[in-house]
Amino acid sequence: MTDIETKRGLGSEMGDAAQSVDVVLLKESLLQSPTPAHLIEACDKLAAKGQLIDITRLVLEVTSLHLDDGQLSLAGATVILRYSSRYEIVETLARNTLRVEPDNVAAQAFLAHVRVVSGDVAGGCSLFSGMMERYPEKRANICEFISMSLLEAGYPAEALKVLQSHLMNGDVTAALLNNIGCALGRLNRSSEALPWYERALALEPSPDASFGYACTLLKAGRLADGWQIYSKRDLIVKDKSAWYLELPRLGPDDDVSGRKVLLFDEQGFGDTIQFIRCLPYLLERGAEVTVVVPPMLVRLLSQSFPGVCVRDKWSFGQEDGYSYAAPIPDLPYISGVMSVRDIPAAIPYLRADEGDVARFAALLPDRRPRVGLVWAGERRAQSEYDLADKRRSTTLAEMGAALTPVEATLVNLQFGGPRAEIEAWDGQPLFDPMGDVRDMADTAAIMKNLDLVISVDTAPLHLAGALGCPVWLVSRWDACWRWGDEGSGTPWYPNMRVFRAKERSFAPVLQEVGRALRNWL
Repeated sequence: MTDIETKRGLGSEMGDAAQSVDVVLLKESLLQSPTPAHLIEACDKLAAKGQLIDITRLVLEVTSLHLDDGQLSLAGATVILRYSSRYEIVETLARNTLRVEPDNVAAQAFLAHVRVVSGDVAGGCSLFSGMMERYPEKRANICEFISMSLLEAGYPAEALKVLQSHLMNGDVTAALLNNIGCALGRLNRSSEALPWYERALALEPSPDASFGYACTLLKAGRLADGWQIYSKRDLIVKDKSAWYLELPRLGPDDDVSGRKVLLFDEQGFGDTIQFIRCLPYLLERGAEVTVVVPPMLVRLLSQSFPGVCVRDKWSFGQEDGYSYAAPIPDLPYISGVMSVRDIPAAIPYLRADEGDVARFAALLPDRRPRVGLVWAGERRAQSEYDLADKRRSTTLAEMGAALTPVEATLVNLQFGGPRAEIEAWDGQPLFDPMGDVRDMADTAAIMKNLDLVISVDTAPLHLAGALGCPVWLVSRWDACWRWGDEGSGTPWYPNMRVFRAKERSFAPVLQEVGRALRNWL
């Protein structure tokens, strides 16, 4: 049995009986025409519908039937890497390509990339170095691979050195220029990054470079320029076949008086919570607004905006009468937030239900102050996002060691998989009410009973900020655009204090937070 045939068993573990009609039809079509382009197209269709697990199953089944087609295996590795973090499958597919095509540079780059993002940076860079020697005519392409691997693994300074060295006597490509912009942006040198993005876009316009440029403009504080480009991004939504995506996209110059406008979530919960503050702008101009969001946000937004219809996106069927639709992160652009002075100042703009606040007050320990903790962000499936989630997250053990012992009641606000870390925690008691939490409205009610929230860069951080709760952000060193390049505060949430990591490890900045917490007490 070959490696790919062994990996194909992973697809069986997911349950062959659970295969959707889409997967069956796509597989039948692929078997008739098993080309790399056809495989990528089929997987992109599944991704557009949010069927990411089906992508893995489809790739494994199709490639295992055509083991001597190296390009098909390479296409499979490409889509697996695009839509998951299953690096073991990427490696298997790349090795099969090299079995058939020993000099395939892309397959070799995939193997080196997997090493880097899996933590073996030296091993991966050694493989890349060998490729540079064997294929001098492809140095620019290989440099693109090296720099992107280092960037995704959280090594922007190292990526920048590689790029600068190459550009001294190597070919210049748009991808290389884009990667320099990305590296400088992640090093919190946004103003320096902008000209590199501009050169890249002038040489070869691309959605990725445009999105990076927009985020860097925003990080540099140039909101007017940034929003305009940001609004043209490829939307990051799970279901790209949603009917409302076909509605006219609402812009800042559109008249909404007496019109029905549909706002939908895009990107993460944090983006929705941060930008929903601009919703009153549409109401003031006479729009009839419907907000479509995941179930976890429905009750929170309904009680915060009682004059707005808030619907569960998964049970929201097609409706007529809407004039416009817009992703919620477009709201600052639509409402004219062209500088930090224009950011709506009304805090809080989200509200907890008083009955829920009282219910959780009865559950929480009496001893105060109460300090809520969040140490990890949601782990997403795609490799690029998974690696970013790792960079922004720490562990309970690391955070707890830095913050405790402390004369306060510690309250867990961590949701999802990382909450299980509490079982192994043997330090200062951590009260955990999250078993009684149904949605973000319940989390909001808990926060209203706390005196301080300490969180990494994830949705509960935005929730605390929007509720007006005192909140401290423990920011990764390659800070997200919304927190800017420097400073201990943010115009988005005046009640937030920002602690910035100065290196890849969270340990030093957590020690800083621990000292600040003891002084605060």
